[in-house]
Amino acid sequence: MKLNRYGAVVVSIAFTFFISACSSLGLNIFSDADEVALGANVASEIAADPREYPVFRGDPSIKQYINDRIFNHILAAKSVQKRSIYTYQLEIIDRPDILNAFALPGGRVYVYTGLLKYLDTEAALAGVIGHEIAHAERRHATKRMTTQYGTAMLISLVLGDNPNKYVEIAANLFAGLSLLANSRSDEDESDKFSIDYLKDTRYYPGGVKFFFEKLRDDGKVSTASGGLETFLSTHPDPVARITTTDQRLKEIGKEVFSYKNYAGQGVFRDEYKRNILDKLN
Repeated sequence: MKLNRYGAVVVSIAFTFFISACSSLGLNIFSDADEVALGANVASEIAADPREYPVFRGDPSIKQYINDRIFNHILAAKSVQKRSIYTYQLEIIDRPDILNAFALPGGRVYVYTGLLKYLDTEAALAGVIGHEIAHAERRHATKRMTTQYGTAMLISLVLGDNPNKYVEIAANLFAGLSLLANSRSDEDESDKFSIDYLKDTRYYPGGVKFFFEKLRDDGKVSTASGGLETFLSTHPDPVARITTTDQRLKEIGKEVFSYKNYAGQGVFRDEYKRNILDKLN
């Protein structure tokens, strides 16, 4: 469909109002199929940049253990709704200098070896993985793209450009660390859903805060250096997230423990050391 200049201006104004409404209502112009296609596109870009995202080539039993024992176990939680729609899979990036993890649209989750070495329980890793699964399930990346870039994309499609550019243009927006930059509300919602997922598993549901507590107790929260630079530049205040998680645990009738004093059911400290830490070193 071709439009004259006047028509294009009208369309532009209409879509601007539409995208504003999307933003306020939390709507999304991307379908689930778009999410999967976009995630596959970005995954290809990541695979093509082994210097920035080197694939872990160490003991293969580590990835197998995390995948079978933790990742797939969380995906089986009743609160995870898109397990049969998205292409969920786990990847490990061999960067011991980075304490982070991220998720792509459509279900691919990446964990850095730096984070694996820093954590000390399965519950802590389960909390992080649950958090990343929530980013995919709640479609945070494409909602953000709807708000920021939806008008230009929609106008391009309406004016008759190649629809195949839709996913291509979207994928390019995720180059580098921009794909990690979730909003404060997105991070908070993912923390909440991590609790929801873990309460249906073998793990202590407050595992999502164990990482933050360890950062706090190690005096790393206010130090944007080394492996923490990436994490602290893309995530809200860890200490505030501890407080919020504690409150949510109380609301669902769970006792509040810290990563240091919790040795009860659902933490799996010895298992983590034996099957992950000892094999990474």
